[in-house]
Amino acid sequence: MSLIFKSLHITLVVLLLSAVCGSFLVSARGNYPAGEIRHWQMRWETGPGDGGSKVPVREAEDWIDVEAKAEMPKKPAGVSAAWTKIALPSFNYTSPSVYIQTIYALHVKVYVENRLIFEGDRGFIKDNYSLLVPLDVRDNGKTVYIWTQTLQDRIGIKENVMLGEHSRLIKDYIKNGLIDVILGGAFIFVAAVLFVCSFFLNKEYFPVATSLSIVIASTGVLSVTYSPFTYTFYSYMGAISVFMFDVALLSLLPALTFLFENIFGGGKYGIIRKFRKFQMAYSSFCCVFLVINSLSGGRTLEFYYFISTNIVGIIMILQFILLIGCVIVFSLKRNKDAIIFACGFGTAALTGVLELTWYYLKRGNYDLFYWKWALVVFILSLIVILGRRLAQNHSQVVQYSRELELFNNELQRSEKMEIISELAASVAHEVRNPLQVTRGFLQLLSEKSSGEEQRYLFMALSELDRAASIITDFLTFAKPEFEQISLLHVNDEFMHIQSILLPLCHLNGGKMILEIEEDLWVKGNSSKFKQAMINIIKNSIESLGEEGTIHLLAYSRGDKVHIHIKDNGAGMEPGVLSRLGEPYFSSNKTKGTGLGLMVTFRIIEAMEGEIRFRSKKGAGTESITLLPRAEGPDGSNS
Repeated sequence: MSLIFKSLHITLVVLLLSAVCGSFLVSARGNYPAGEIRHWQMRWETGPGDGGSKVPVREAEDWIDVEAKAEMPKKPAGVSAAWTKIALPSFNYTSPSVYIQTIYALHVKVYVENRLIFEGDRGFIKDNYSLLVPLDVRDNGKTVYIWTQTLQDRIGIKENVMLGEHSRLIKDYIKNGLIDVILGGAFIFVAAVLFVCSFFLNKEYFPVATSLSIVIASTGVLSVTYSPFTYTFYSYMGAISVFMFDVALLSLLPALTFLFENIFGGGKYGIIRKFRKFQMAYSSFCCVFLVINSLSGGRTLEFYYFISTNIVGIIMILQFILLIGCVIVFSLKRNKDAIIFACGFGTAALTGVLELTWYYLKRGNYDLFYWKWALVVFILSLIVILGRRLAQNHSQVVQYSRELELFNNELQRSEKMEIISELAASVAHEVRNPLQVTRGFLQLLSEKSSGEEQRYLFMALSELDRAASIITDFLTFAKPEFEQISLLHVNDEFMHIQSILLPLCHLNGGKMILEIEEDLWVKGNSSKFKQAMINIIKNSIESLGEEGTIHLLAYSRGDKVHIHIKDNGAGMEPGVLSRLGEPYFSSNKTKGTGLGLMVTFRIIEAMEGEIRFRSKKGAGTESITLLPRAEGPDGSNS
C-alpha cells in the first residue's frame, strides 16, 4: 500500500510540474507582441454571385492591391459584394487570432483557405463590424478570405488588420466602443435625474430643464446606439438600436433649438422660433416614415434613408450655422449666458460641421467620432447656464425676501407712527390749555408768596414747563409740516447750534469740531431743522466719556447734502441700533421718553430726506443725514 501511495504521490508531483512548466512554456511562446498586416487585396463580385459560398482560391485576376489606412477603393455601380484576401505571415502564437477593428458590410463570411470560420448577417442598416476571429496554429502562413456584402456605398476593411495572441487582442476587441456606452449611460442617468428635478422647479424654468434633459438623454442614446460595442456584443438588439438612434437624433435637433429659444428668445424676425417649428414638423414627418418602414419590413428603406440621413445632415449643418450666428450676436452684446453657450455650442457645432462635411466628402467612408466629446463640452455649458439661472433666481428670491422684510418693518413703523400721531394730535390740544391756565395761576401765586412756599411753586412751574415741552414734541411729531419754509444756509444753522450746545458739551468734558462746506443750502424750517440736529447732538453729548469729541461734517455729493454727526462715546449694540426712532424707545438714557429721535426722524422725513445710524459698542456712534440740495439765493448751488 505504501508503495502505491508513493507512486501516486510521485505521479501527482510530475503532473503538477508538467503543468507549471507547460504554462511557462506557453507564456514564453505566447509572449510575442501583436503584429500589423498593412497590405491585402480586394476583388469585386460582379453578377448575381453565389452568396460567398465559393472561395476564389485559384483565381488570380481582378485583384486590387489595398494599403492600410489609405483611401478605400470606390465601389462600382451595381456591385454589392466583394472579396478580401489577406496573406497571413508566419507566427509563433499559441492561440492566434485576427482582429479587424472596422470592416464595412452587412453580411460577412471569413474563410481560412476553404474552411469557414465565421459568418455574420445583419438584418438592419448598421454596416460597422468589429471582428475577432480565432485561428488555428496550423493556419500559419495561410490565406484568409473575407466575403462582404452591403446595400450601402462603402464596403471593405477600413484600418489595419492585427494578428496576435487571442488573450491580448480580445482586450482591444472589448474596449472598441465601450467608452461610448459608458459615456452614453452617464448622459442618460444625468438626464433622468434632471428630468425628475425639473418638476420641483417653477414654471419659468420647467421648459428649460425639460428640454435640456431631452438634449442630454438624446445625446446619451446616440452615443450608446452609435457605438460598435452595442452591435458587436448585442447584435440581437441591432434593429432596436438603429430605431432608437433615429428617434434620438430626430428628438435632439428640435429640442436643442427649443432650448436655445427659451434661453435667448426667438431671435430677430422670430427666425429661431420659425426654424424650431420647421424642425419639429420635419422630425415628426421622419418619425412617421420610421414607423412605416419598421412595420413594412424595410420596404421604404431607401426613401427613409434619404430623408433621415442626407436631408437631416444638411438641416443639422444649417442649424449649427444659424445658432452659431445668433450666439455671436448675443455675445457681442456681452450676454454672459451667450458667451458660455458660445464656448460649448461653438465647440460642438464646429466639430459637427467639420465631421459632417468630411463625411460627405468621403462619400460616407468615415465614422463620426469627435462629435460625442464635443457634445460633452456643450452639455457642460448648458448645465452651467441652467445653474447660473437657478442661482440668479435664488438671489432674486433672497433679495425679494429682504426687501419684503424691510417693507414689513417700515409698514409696522408707519402704523405705529400713524397711531401715535392721532393720539398726540387729540391729546396734546386737550392737555395744553389746562396746563397753560394752571401755569398762569401758579405764576401769580409765586409772585405773592415767599420762602419755602415760593420754592415749591417754582418747582411746580418747572415741571409744568417740562410737560409743555413734551406736549410740544408730541405736536411736532403729529404735525411735522412747516408753517414757514425758507432757504437754510447749513453753515449758519450749525454755527447757531454750536453756540447753543457748546457749553453743554464742555460741561460733559467733550469738545466739538465743525467742518462745514460753504454754500450748502437746503429747504426747510429753521427752528425744526435746529431741533432735529440738536436732538442728535444732545444724544452724542450724553454718551461722551472723558476727552470725548463730536465731529460735525457737512458736504455735497450730487444733488444731496450729507451731514455727519460722529462721536466717540459709548456706542450701541446692533439690537439697540435697529430700534432707534421707535416711539418711547430710549437707547442709553434712563429718564428719556424716546420722543427726541422720533421727532427728528419725522422732521427729516418731512424735509424729504433720510437719516441713518452707524454704531459699535465702545467705539461711538455716527448719524448720516441726507437732504435734497437747494439752489442758493443768487441762483447758484454747491
